Amino acid sequence: MLARLQGVRVTEFYLGLPFRYNLHRKSKRFGTDFGVTPILLGGYNRICGMEGEVDELLPSALAAVQRKGRITGAELAEELSIDESRAYALLAYLTDMASIRPYYNPSLGEVPWQNDWPEAFETLERDAKMLTEYDSDHDFSEAGTTAAGAARPVEDAQGFFNAENARTYRGKGLLGRLAILVAGPLVNIALAFFLVVGSLMIAGVEVYPNSNELGGVVEGSLAEAAGLREGDVILQLGGTSVSSWDDLCDAIDKSLERGGDIQVAYERNGETFETTIVVPEGQKVELIGVNALVETYHPSLGEATGVALNYMKMVGSTVVRIIMPQHTMEVVSQSSSIVGISTMAADAAKSGPNDLVLLIAAVSISLGFMNLLPIPPLDGGKILIEFVQAALRRPISAKTQAAISYVGLAFFLFIFCFALRNDIVSILG
Repeated sequence: MLARLQGVRVTEFYLGLPFRYNLHRKSKRFGTDFGVTPILLGGYNRICGMEGEVDELLPSALAAVQRKGRITGAELAEELSIDESRAYALLAYLTDMASIRPYYNPSLGEVPWQNDWPEAFETLERDAKMLTEYDSDHDFSEAGTTAAGAARPVEDAQGFFNAENARTYRGKGLLGRLAILVAGPLVNIALAFFLVVGSLMIAGVEVYPNSNELGGVVEGSLAEAAGLREGDVILQLGGTSVSSWDDLCDAIDKSLERGGDIQVAYERNGETFETTIVVPEGQKVELIGVNALVETYHPSLGEATGVALNYMKMVGSTVVRIIMPQHTMEVVSQSSSIVGISTMAADAAKSGPNDLVLLIAAVSISLGFMNLLPIPPLDGGKILIEFVQAALRRPISAKTQAAISYVGLAFFLFIFCFALRNDIVSILG
């Protein structure tokens, strides 16, 4: 949202992690593909101008594509007198800017989901003002609109490139870029916050009112054999008067410790009855088989907000501990991978929609805080790089950023493997 408010092009916005098969719809106003993938863990978007390394030949490369309409990497390399690898790097950068697009030639067996770039790239559909479908104020009904793949020469290559760059992440100032980076994780956290608050207020929470009324009697238990039923109000047990669940628990413990049968006085439908719980002689008994009364309490907005904020504080502190060497293994040993989360999701779905909503909230808030960690390639790592570049007053090379990102990926691969081990051990019992 913050990217769009700044006029930055966003080509994809999905709920779930990237997956080849998905459901989506293209926005006519923004050109963005809005959709959902089967891997419903967090979400992602593609903000233009975040990948690649700036090259002085980018304006010339963009002008060449505009002049020809469609061009291969080999043709661009020949025209600019450079090698093909650099030519394809230029075309990839311009594609990430959403200034051009790949052309997948079916006669060559090229498909959009292939692992490498196609042979050729082409222009985008542009209106009379040179705006693309990703620019909110475009109007393709005007005269002068050109189709994708059509030649649309530009007179001022540098000026045109500057105008295109202004509609990307890299074309914004430091504060604008930081706002874009922070927005994604904050959306995850905000989504989790509202899910938790809504769930608490609508579905409520189970509370124990500390009542001497029985919430249930375990089938086949000593209490059932004595004739006790759900809803009975225990007045006396083992010679001890009872007026709360705490009193009842104390009386049961003392009676079982003393041994022998237990005399019980209880109230049912306004009448008082007496019964005897027969304790098998010579057997160690720890429970008689009664459950506490449970009620559903619906917190107010203020109460639910307080609980949600405390939960967020707890999750945030746990996530921060993962990058503290003295606590890393402690946190990792309690973590779950996607396997464990899938199992929990299945169990939550069986338990009911409320449990599933709370699980989604837990995953969303965890992803939000994880993304803020100052570790590339996470958003927090990109924020750190932005500050370092601002301090150095020069950009950090893409090669250096990639090397740092590999270290971060290695760290998260370690966490994933350890979490996966936890899940396998848990599943195998």
